[in-house]
Amino acid sequence: MFLKRPLVALLVNALLCGPAPADLAERIAGIVGSARPSDYAVQVVEPKSGKVVYSHNAKAALIPASNMKLITTAAALKYLGPLFEYKTSVTLWGNTLVVAGSGDPLLGDRAADARYGREDGWILAAIAQGLEEREIQEINDIVVDTTVFDDERVHPNWPPSDLNRWYACEVCGLNYNANCIQITTDNRAGRIAISVQPQTSFVEIVNEVQAITSGEGAVGAYRNRQPNRITIRGKCKDRQGPFDVAIEKPAAMFGFLLAEHLVRAGIAVRGRLVEGAFDRTGAGVEVVQFTTPLVDCLHRANKDSLGLAAEALLKTMAAENNIDKKNGSWQQGRQLIGQYLCDLGVAAEEFKIDDGSGLSSENRLSAHSLAAVLLDVYRSGNWELYRTSLAVGGEDGTVEHYLKFKEAKYRANILGKTGYITGVRSFSGVCLTDEGPYLFSILSNRSSLSRNAINQIAAAIIDEYGAGD
Repeated sequence: MFLKRPLVALLVNALLCGPAPADLAERIAGIVGSARPSDYAVQVVEPKSGKVVYSHNAKAALIPASNMKLITTAAALKYLGPLFEYKTSVTLWGNTLVVAGSGDPLLGDRAADARYGREDGWILAAIAQGLEEREIQEINDIVVDTTVFDDERVHPNWPPSDLNRWYACEVCGLNYNANCIQITTDNRAGRIAISVQPQTSFVEIVNEVQAITSGEGAVGAYRNRQPNRITIRGKCKDRQGPFDVAIEKPAAMFGFLLAEHLVRAGIAVRGRLVEGAFDRTGAGVEVVQFTTPLVDCLHRANKDSLGLAAEALLKTMAAENNIDKKNGSWQQGRQLIGQYLCDLGVAAEEFKIDDGSGLSSENRLSAHSLAAVLLDVYRSGNWELYRTSLAVGGEDGTVEHYLKFKEAKYRANILGKTGYITGVRSFSGVCLTDEGPYLFSILSNRSSLSRNAINQIAAAIIDEYGAGD
C-alpha cells in the first residue's frame, strides 16, 4: 500500500540544503576516505533555522538497523502523547483471575525495575498480596487476555537463527521479563549445574554442556521443535552467564509463573490457565493495576536499544487507532509511521517501514527522513523528554564505552541512537556545541564505513562548532 504524500510538505522549506561549511565538509571527506559514495549517507541540520549544513546522499533509502527505533519512538510520542501510560489490570471475576495485558513492554523488566529500586518478582508478589488482602484463599481459572495485540508474535522477516536472542523476542499483548529467561552454568567439581531465572517449570532445560579444566569456555542456548524445550551446549570451566534466552508463548509463561507463585503463597489454583479474550460483562473486583509511562519505554528503546519496547510501541499505536483499542498489528503500525513521515514531507521512495526495531533488513530510511523526524521532535514541546531517551556518549546506553566519546571534549556532548545488523551501521542524534545543537544522521550499508569512522563524523561536528557546555 502506497501512502499518499500531502500537497503541502510541512518541512520542505526547513530542510532545503544550503552550502556546507568547507571545514566540516573537508573533515568528513578525510574521515570517509575512499568509501563508495552510494553506500553511505550523512545529513547535518542546524535545528533553530532548519538549515542543512552538510548533506551527502541524504535522500537515498538505506537499511537503518536500530536507527529505525528513532522513527518508531518519535511516532509513538506523536500518536500516543507524552502522558500515555500502559495499564495492566488484574481483576477477579467471580472466582476467575483475569490479567488484562496492555502490551506493556516493561512489565517485570529487570532494567526498569532496577531503576526504580523494585525487587525481582515484585509483580507476582503484588498480585498475591492483593488477593490476600481480599482474603482470597482459592481461585479457579487464570485468564491472560492478550487481545490488545494481534496473534502475530514473531515478525516474518526476522532472521530465524536470532529468534532465541533477547533482541528478537516475541511481541505479545502481555509481556513479562522482556519475554526471556536468564541462564547461568556452573562447573561444580566436574559436574555442570544450570540455573534459570525466573525459576519455573514452564521451560525444560536439556543440559549438554561439557565441563573443562582449562581453556576458554562458552555456552549457548538452542531451541527444539518442542516449544520451550531449550538445549544448552558448549564448554564451561568455572561459570558462564547469566545470559538471556527468548522464550515462546510469553503470556502463557507469565500465567504459569503467576500460578506457581500463588501456590507457594498459600493460594490454591484449581482451574485452567487460559490465554485469550475474556468477556468482562458484569462487575469485576480489581486486585491491582500496574502502570508504565511512555517515557520509560522511550528510554529503553533508544538508550538501551530494547527491540521489544519499539515493537510494542508500534503495535500500541495501531491498537489505539482502532475503535475497540485492540488487535494492534505490524501492518497498521507501519501505515501510521509511514503517514507520519509523509506528513513531514519525506518522499515515499525515501523509506520502507517493515518493523519497529530495525531488526528486519527490509526496512529502508534516508538520512534526510531521520533528520526530518529529529527536527520535528526538536520543534515540538517534547524535545527535552525525547533527548533524555538518547544514549549519552561516554556515559550511558549503547555509546557508553566508545573511547572517542569518553574524551573530555566529546563526553556528554554527543547523544544518539546506534544501529547494527550484518553489513549495516548507523548513528543519528544530536551534537551539543558552542554554537547550539546540531542534529545528524549517518547511515552505512555494505560495511562502507566502520563504527570508528561513523563516530569520528559525529565528533567532527563538535570539532567544527566547539564543544557545548
